[in-house]
Amino acid sequence: MAVSKTLSLHLVSHASGELVELLARNAVVQLEGVQVERRLWKMVRHLGQIPEILGELAQAPGYVLHSISHTDVRQALEEGCGRLLVPCQFALEPLIERLAEYSSAPVRFHASSGDAFDEDYYRRIEAMKYTIAHDDGVASDDLDSADVIIVGVSRATKTPTCMYLASRGIKAANVPLVPFSQPPMGLLKAKGPLIVGLTVDPTRLARVRSARLREWNENEESEYTDFSALRKEVLEARRLFVTRAWPVIDVTHRSIEQVSAMIIEMLRKRATPSG
Repeated sequence: MAVSKTLSLHLVSHASGELVELLARNAVVQLEGVQVERRLWKMVRHLGQIPEILGELAQAPGYVLHSISHTDVRQALEEGCGRLLVPCQFALEPLIERLAEYSSAPVRFHASSGDAFDEDYYRRIEAMKYTIAHDDGVASDDLDSADVIIVGVSRATKTPTCMYLASRGIKAANVPLVPFSQPPMGLLKAKGPLIVGLTVDPTRLARVRSARLREWNENEESEYTDFSALRKEVLEARRLFVTRAWPVIDVTHRSIEQVSAMIIEMLRKRATPSG
């Protein structure tokens, strides 16, 4: 039978990766008509490695299978995947749960491995924590401590862009613009952060939103995907960006990495004294 679907698998291992690769390989062969694209991260043992992984997941989402047992590292990975709406599973979880139930033994995952920390490590971890806590309009009344605030309509790649920036140590918050609603006052009053508006071609946005609704098994007939309503939504967002004199990036034909590079350059120029 011809291949009908591509499955992106992200395998994250605390060691050589043999366990997650073996489990993934044996599971995938049970699926008919599936072609697998695989990415493996080995020796993931401390928090400083998680932002980079999440940054790549933001660009290329897929199913995450991991073997991380260190509590803080595992929590950071799973929380980050949750924010990205990426499915994430601990490879041994079903077995451990059943063994614990059978033996009445408590489950105790290992603590952090205690790798050496440096300034860059703490900077990236703090950036990731901030970005997760300020994703999709959460805590929009507390944005002044952000390095950058990303603004745009739904499905304009705000979250993955912020996650990628966080993996580079930049505290990034994102605020969605909701049709027929005023932007949060915390956004309009923010003075310190760089505020960047993301815009996208309505035709492309309609396709992205329709695909998202299909993933959710929801009816596509709504203002969320109606082209006329969607075009007006994009125009209103651009009008806000111009009125507030916020720099605008069109993400239609740009990758997350390219958009992030443009924002990083804006931050660099902002921090460099003129003259």
